[in-house]
Amino acid sequence: MNPPSPLLVTGLSVGYRQRQVIDQLQLPLLQPGQVTALVGPNGAGKTSLLKALAGLVPARGCLQLGSTALHALRPAQRAQYVGYMPQFAAEGVALTVLESLLAALRSQSSQRNPSDAPASATPIERVHALLQQLGIAHLALLPLDSLSGGQRQLVSLAQSVIREPAILLLDEPTSALDLRHQALVMGTARMLAQQGRIVIAVLHDLNLAARWADALIVLRRGSLYTSGSPVQTLTPAMLAEVYGVQARVQSCTQGWLQIVVDGTTAGDPP
Repeated sequence: MNPPSPLLVTGLSVGYRQRQVIDQLQLPLLQPGQVTALVGPNGAGKTSLLKALAGLVPARGCLQLGSTALHALRPAQRAQYVGYMPQFAAEGVALTVLESLLAALRSQSSQRNPSDAPASATPIERVHALLQQLGIAHLALLPLDSLSGGQRQLVSLAQSVIREPAILLLDEPTSALDLRHQALVMGTARMLAQQGRIVIAVLHDLNLAARWADALIVLRRGSLYTSGSPVQTLTPAMLAEVYGVQARVQSCTQGWLQIVVDGTTAGDPP
């Protein structure tokens, strides 16, 4: 079995309606085994970047996963390598949790050559194993529309990872969740990264990013402002220049950082 490959992103450009959102973006090498948080103010291009990586919006540039040129693949082919968790789950889907995951597996098998299909486990066994791993096996027979917001997020995470992608993209996975479900979702994302995946999550809560991410990519106006570990990136100077806030960055007794915002900076927001 080959070791997991990092993801190289160079020269990435995304535009909508003749407006350039991201222009010639080059990211640091995105490593397997890590949770990378995409952060930045509203309108910085975080979701556009995530959708471009997933192949959901037109984009130019190079996306290279080991020897595989993802940018050259059709969307259905790229989906074999990339799992995408949208910010909002689809409403009105008349399926149970189990049925929705089996449908995702059937979609995968229709794109693969039969000789490439794994023979070790049946689809039912794969789904039940994943639900057990995520701690939501008790939800298997429930309709999607009957789930709470936190349960829907965990099921959406399962839907994005059931195909066993090398890259997992999470768009605001903790939005509108209570503290317990935020910890469950981010803890699960970290567990999935530790299995050798590249996990990239858009996060607005910088304290969550400081707690759960191994690396941060800070975007500003569609460009890379800085990147690195939480200690390297989450500084008062960055928070003032990128977010327009006066803030203190403190170390918790557990070892991670905590940001305390005291007010806004003078002048127009960034």
